[in-house]
Amino acid sequence: MKVDGRHFRSIWLEADGWTVGAIDQRRLPHEFVVARLTNAAEATEAIRSMLVRGAPLIGATAAYGMALAMRAEASDAALDRAYAMLLAARPTAINLKWALDEIARLLRPLPASERAAAAYKRAGEIAEEDVAINQGIGRHGLALIEQIAAAKTPGEPVNILTHCNAGWLATVDWGTATAPIYLAHDRGLKVHVWVDETRPRNQGASLTAWELGHHGVPHTVIADNTGGHLMQHRMVDLAIVGTDRVAANGDVCNKIGTYLKALAAHDNGVPFYVALPSPTIDFNIDDGIGQIPIEQRGAEEVTMMTGRTADGRVETVRIVPEGSPTANYAFDVTPARLVTGLITERGLLRPERAALASAFPERSASH
Repeated sequence: MKVDGRHFRSIWLEADGWTVGAIDQRRLPHEFVVARLTNAAEATEAIRSMLVRGAPLIGATAAYGMALAMRAEASDAALDRAYAMLLAARPTAINLKWALDEIARLLRPLPASERAAAAYKRAGEIAEEDVAINQGIGRHGLALIEQIAAAKTPGEPVNILTHCNAGWLATVDWGTATAPIYLAHDRGLKVHVWVDETRPRNQGASLTAWELGHHGVPHTVIADNTGGHLMQHRMVDLAIVGTDRVAANGDVCNKIGTYLKALAAHDNGVPFYVALPSPTIDFNIDDGIGQIPIEQRGAEEVTMMTGRTADGRVETVRIVPEGSPTANYAFDVTPARLVTGLITERGLLRPERAALASAFPERSASH
């Protein structure tokens, strides 16, 4: 996608052929900083600290982390250490394990002398596959937006609500939930996006609004609790969100607060869609609410906020009283019954095992 007219991806192989460049998302929207990853430990910390975030991007970063590890030492023991270290970085997004398994499965039969080159090649393929998958999601989601636009009064925008950041910053390029939006905008359709701020890390206000603004897509940032009001007053035509893991039964795990948006959408007859790449499907889990591990992150994400002061300084301040306990559940699970449909690279699917298994038989058969 574009940042002020210049194309960027969220992660890439640098010109030296071995270091990995990535946009430091912790610094957005106030500073645009590129980080340089040189070893597996740095890739792991990038995932853990949310320098990179979003399930597809976490997977791509993990793949490159394995390549960096193999460049340093390509023994079986080093492969196992890198796999375990990267896997422990974040527990909820299934793309992390999927990418690590892809690399490990490829490398284990190879002699040590061939592992680094093979890992870099497969990591690059995973990144390219993610871009193609997101373009497919975009095409299938575009049809939904076009249908709504055709029924609108000429000149009226299609109003889309999204939650957290499922944009190109959460993937390698295009995004999942935003891919249909970018395609619609680039084709001249009038769209407007309601951007949930997404407490506690404010990925909507900090990241989604930043990337939509730099690409020129009309949008409005709203407090997380505003969505239900907008739906009651027919100011939302559809909701599109991303996901970090989808269970085989169609339950959807996404950023905390997604479940509440789905409830409001269901109550007001607003279509609620989930955009997902196939590596996000976990056919090993049949009950998302009971089986998907929910990451709990540090209290400082709730108690502290970072922003730019009037004189231009970026400062972090405390907003919660000293001594008040906090809980920071990073995700929640939306039951399949509240999901209108799943937008995948292979089409629009019902949120149920049969539909997912039929669309992705090569993945369901291995579980």
